[in-house]
Amino acid sequence: MSRNSFAFPTAAALFRRRLASHFREQSTIIRTAVDWTVLLYIIIPGGLLGGRFYYGYWNGELPAWISSVPYMVVPALLAILLATGGIVLLLQEGDSLFLRQRQNWISTIILRGMVYSLAVTTLKMAAAFAILLPFLIKGFGVSAAGAYGLLALTITCSWSVKLLGHFVKVQRQGFRRWLWLIPAVTVPCGVYLRLAILWKDSPVLLFIAAGGFAVMAAIVFRARLRLRGTFMNDVREDYKQRMKIAAILLRGVLDKPRPTRYKPWIFRKSQPLLASKEPESRFSAAAVKAMLRNPAHFKLYLSFTGVALVAIFIVPAVLKWLLFAILTTLMAYWLSSFWLLFSGDDYIGILPFTKAQKADAGSKAMPILLMPFAVLSAAVVCIPVYGWWGLLLFIPVGAAAAIWIGRIFSVMRFAR
Repeated sequence: MSRNSFAFPTAAALFRRRLASHFREQSTIIRTAVDWTVLLYIIIPGGLLGGRFYYGYWNGELPAWISSVPYMVVPALLAILLATGGIVLLLQEGDSLFLRQRQNWISTIILRGMVYSLAVTTLKMAAAFAILLPFLIKGFGVSAAGAYGLLALTITCSWSVKLLGHFVKVQRQGFRRWLWLIPAVTVPCGVYLRLAILWKDSPVLLFIAAGGFAVMAAIVFRARLRLRGTFMNDVREDYKQRMKIAAILLRGVLDKPRPTRYKPWIFRKSQPLLASKEPESRFSAAAVKAMLRNPAHFKLYLSFTGVALVAIFIVPAVLKWLLFAILTTLMAYWLSSFWLLFSGDDYIGILPFTKAQKADAGSKAMPILLMPFAVLSAAVVCIPVYGWWGLLLFIPVGAAAAIWIGRIFSVMRFAR
């Protein structure tokens, strides 16, 4: 059968179709948030005004404030830009089914996707460099050869950063990903910043360093083409990159989705939290784990604790105990609300717990959840006020306050 009988006879044709779909997708996302008519009223005047200023910087005098700006600000801005962005491969979930027997097609799409991403990165860095070029040449006295050398260094370093970051993202998960990703991005950017400042007046050395970054990028590029077994991670990272514009536009409208985790951060083996095997104890332990494993609740707990500790620390000694009691009461009220929400969940309703059992479980969970906050707050009160005696007092005082206030709110808010 002739190849021409298929909709996409070659991998190159399939990639071109996906690239066109990618452009339409990005333009559709922008059109949903911005009216093109309104946008033109911003782009056209802004472009004309920016072009007028740019022309004036080349043919007239630079602003007076440029003389007080050190040269390192320019490569620092470019280094920050280097660390942004990523690689778009234009892979789709269905490729694991329909292109499973055509590994060469997937390799071709990955190859062309990386070339396209690096080309976009090159244009982005060149545009940013062109904006900064009048300041480099007229403001900081960089020669034309030095400017070209810095441009070459910037572009090749951006290739290395993008490829190294992508190489780590598709192979690592969880905290190991950040342990590898941080040096993979910061080390090349740090080297770039150091060389751009040190060899400002040495264009030959800048071109040599650019050659070194180009060799590094070629090595990582080749290693990425040979990488196998990362298809699902490739699709996930590709989707994140394609949805970046949508994420920026919807940042203030929708909550950020929680990342998929194969194991929780805390209690990874779901080990028992309480020694008792009674149903109420198991229910209480489940609430404590739910609090710690939920990023929104845990972040709110830590934020309130941090603000409370600062507030208690800065007030006079005569007000510390009063503020401690008020803030601990507020925390207990919020935790009791969390318990009511947790115990009233539809999923919990499947379990055969009575109101009395839920109240007993909540009475056990409240002091446990309140204990860290109360003990830390008691430490901020006792240690500055009582000195060395405070080191002995803050733990029993905080524990007693957590138990007492927790039980009060359990009686008041948990119906039996």
